[in-house]
Amino acid sequence: MSSFRLAVGIAAACFALVMGIAPASAQQWKPTKPVELVVGSSPGGSPDVMARLVQRIFQSSGLVPSSAVVNKPGAANTIGWAYLNQHAGDGHFIATYSPALIGNRIMGTTQLNYLDFTPLNILAREYVVISVKADSPITSLNELTARLKKNPQAVTFAFATARGNHNHVVMSLYLKSIGVDPKVAKVVVYSGGGEALTALLGGHIDVYVASPRSMVPLQREGRARVLGVSSPERDKALAEIPTLKEQGVDAVFFTWRGFMAPRGLKPPEIAYWDAVFEKLAQSDEWKKDTESQFWNPDYLLSAETRKHLDRENEVMRSILTDLGLAKQ
Repeated sequence: MSSFRLAVGIAAACFALVMGIAPASAQQWKPTKPVELVVGSSPGGSPDVMARLVQRIFQSSGLVPSSAVVNKPGAANTIGWAYLNQHAGDGHFIATYSPALIGNRIMGTTQLNYLDFTPLNILAREYVVISVKADSPITSLNELTARLKKNPQAVTFAFATARGNHNHVVMSLYLKSIGVDPKVAKVVVYSGGGEALTALLGGHIDVYVASPRSMVPLQREGRARVLGVSSPERDKALAEIPTLKEQGVDAVFFTWRGFMAPRGLKPPEIAYWDAVFEKLAQSDEWKKDTESQFWNPDYLLSAETRKHLDRENEVMRSILTDLGLAKQ
């Protein structure tokens, strides 16, 4: 082989090597500054708890070098989610979300749509419980039902953090199932679960519709009474809690919880968060956390999450329309 051909061959091989490596290098991304975990509600509720558990694992495992939870409560999570999208295309900002993102839009309380964000994952599934204070005169779901049938405004319901979310849906399904129009019920909506729980224990509200993690420990301490849970059958971790279904109430429903990013996130950033959350979801620490919070593991990556949200949009629209809550 001539020296010319040898030089050409070496050059071609080097070019091919560079071309082969460059695309892989271009796909790599990692945070260059602290990551913000945005929560659109006050401290104390399930979204805040999830964000803080995730942030703790980020720190203890080194999955994400530096991160902080940032609470932006108000306007049915809209303040937090609007803040998230002020950072379009920036993977250093992620936020908790739930069906409220879809419900808010359908009910006309916000113009934000799930399509305005970059979904990253679904991490867990959570059912809903209907509870009262331990010394409440309402001793059972049947007693609550009897009071409401006699007078739909006999008690005050409360939930967090937004109308149209999973708590609101379960409350409405319960009321509709017993023949009470959900629109006439007395309802207080709190910006965070901590505020609502304080109101219940202080006697300012009668019935609290919330997550099992908020109420089951209080029942076990003798401070609250859980009347029913929205799961299809009794959960092993909640064996002492009767389901709404077994008490004749057609209100089987759960929320999903996960993280999303601002609109316009690039594929390398999405790939980074896919890898991080996949490792988190498989960690023993996260599995213990989900069990302690009465959450059910339900992990989906970003691509599957987008499909899930498309389906959930149709489900939520059907439910909220049927309940007379849909505006858009």
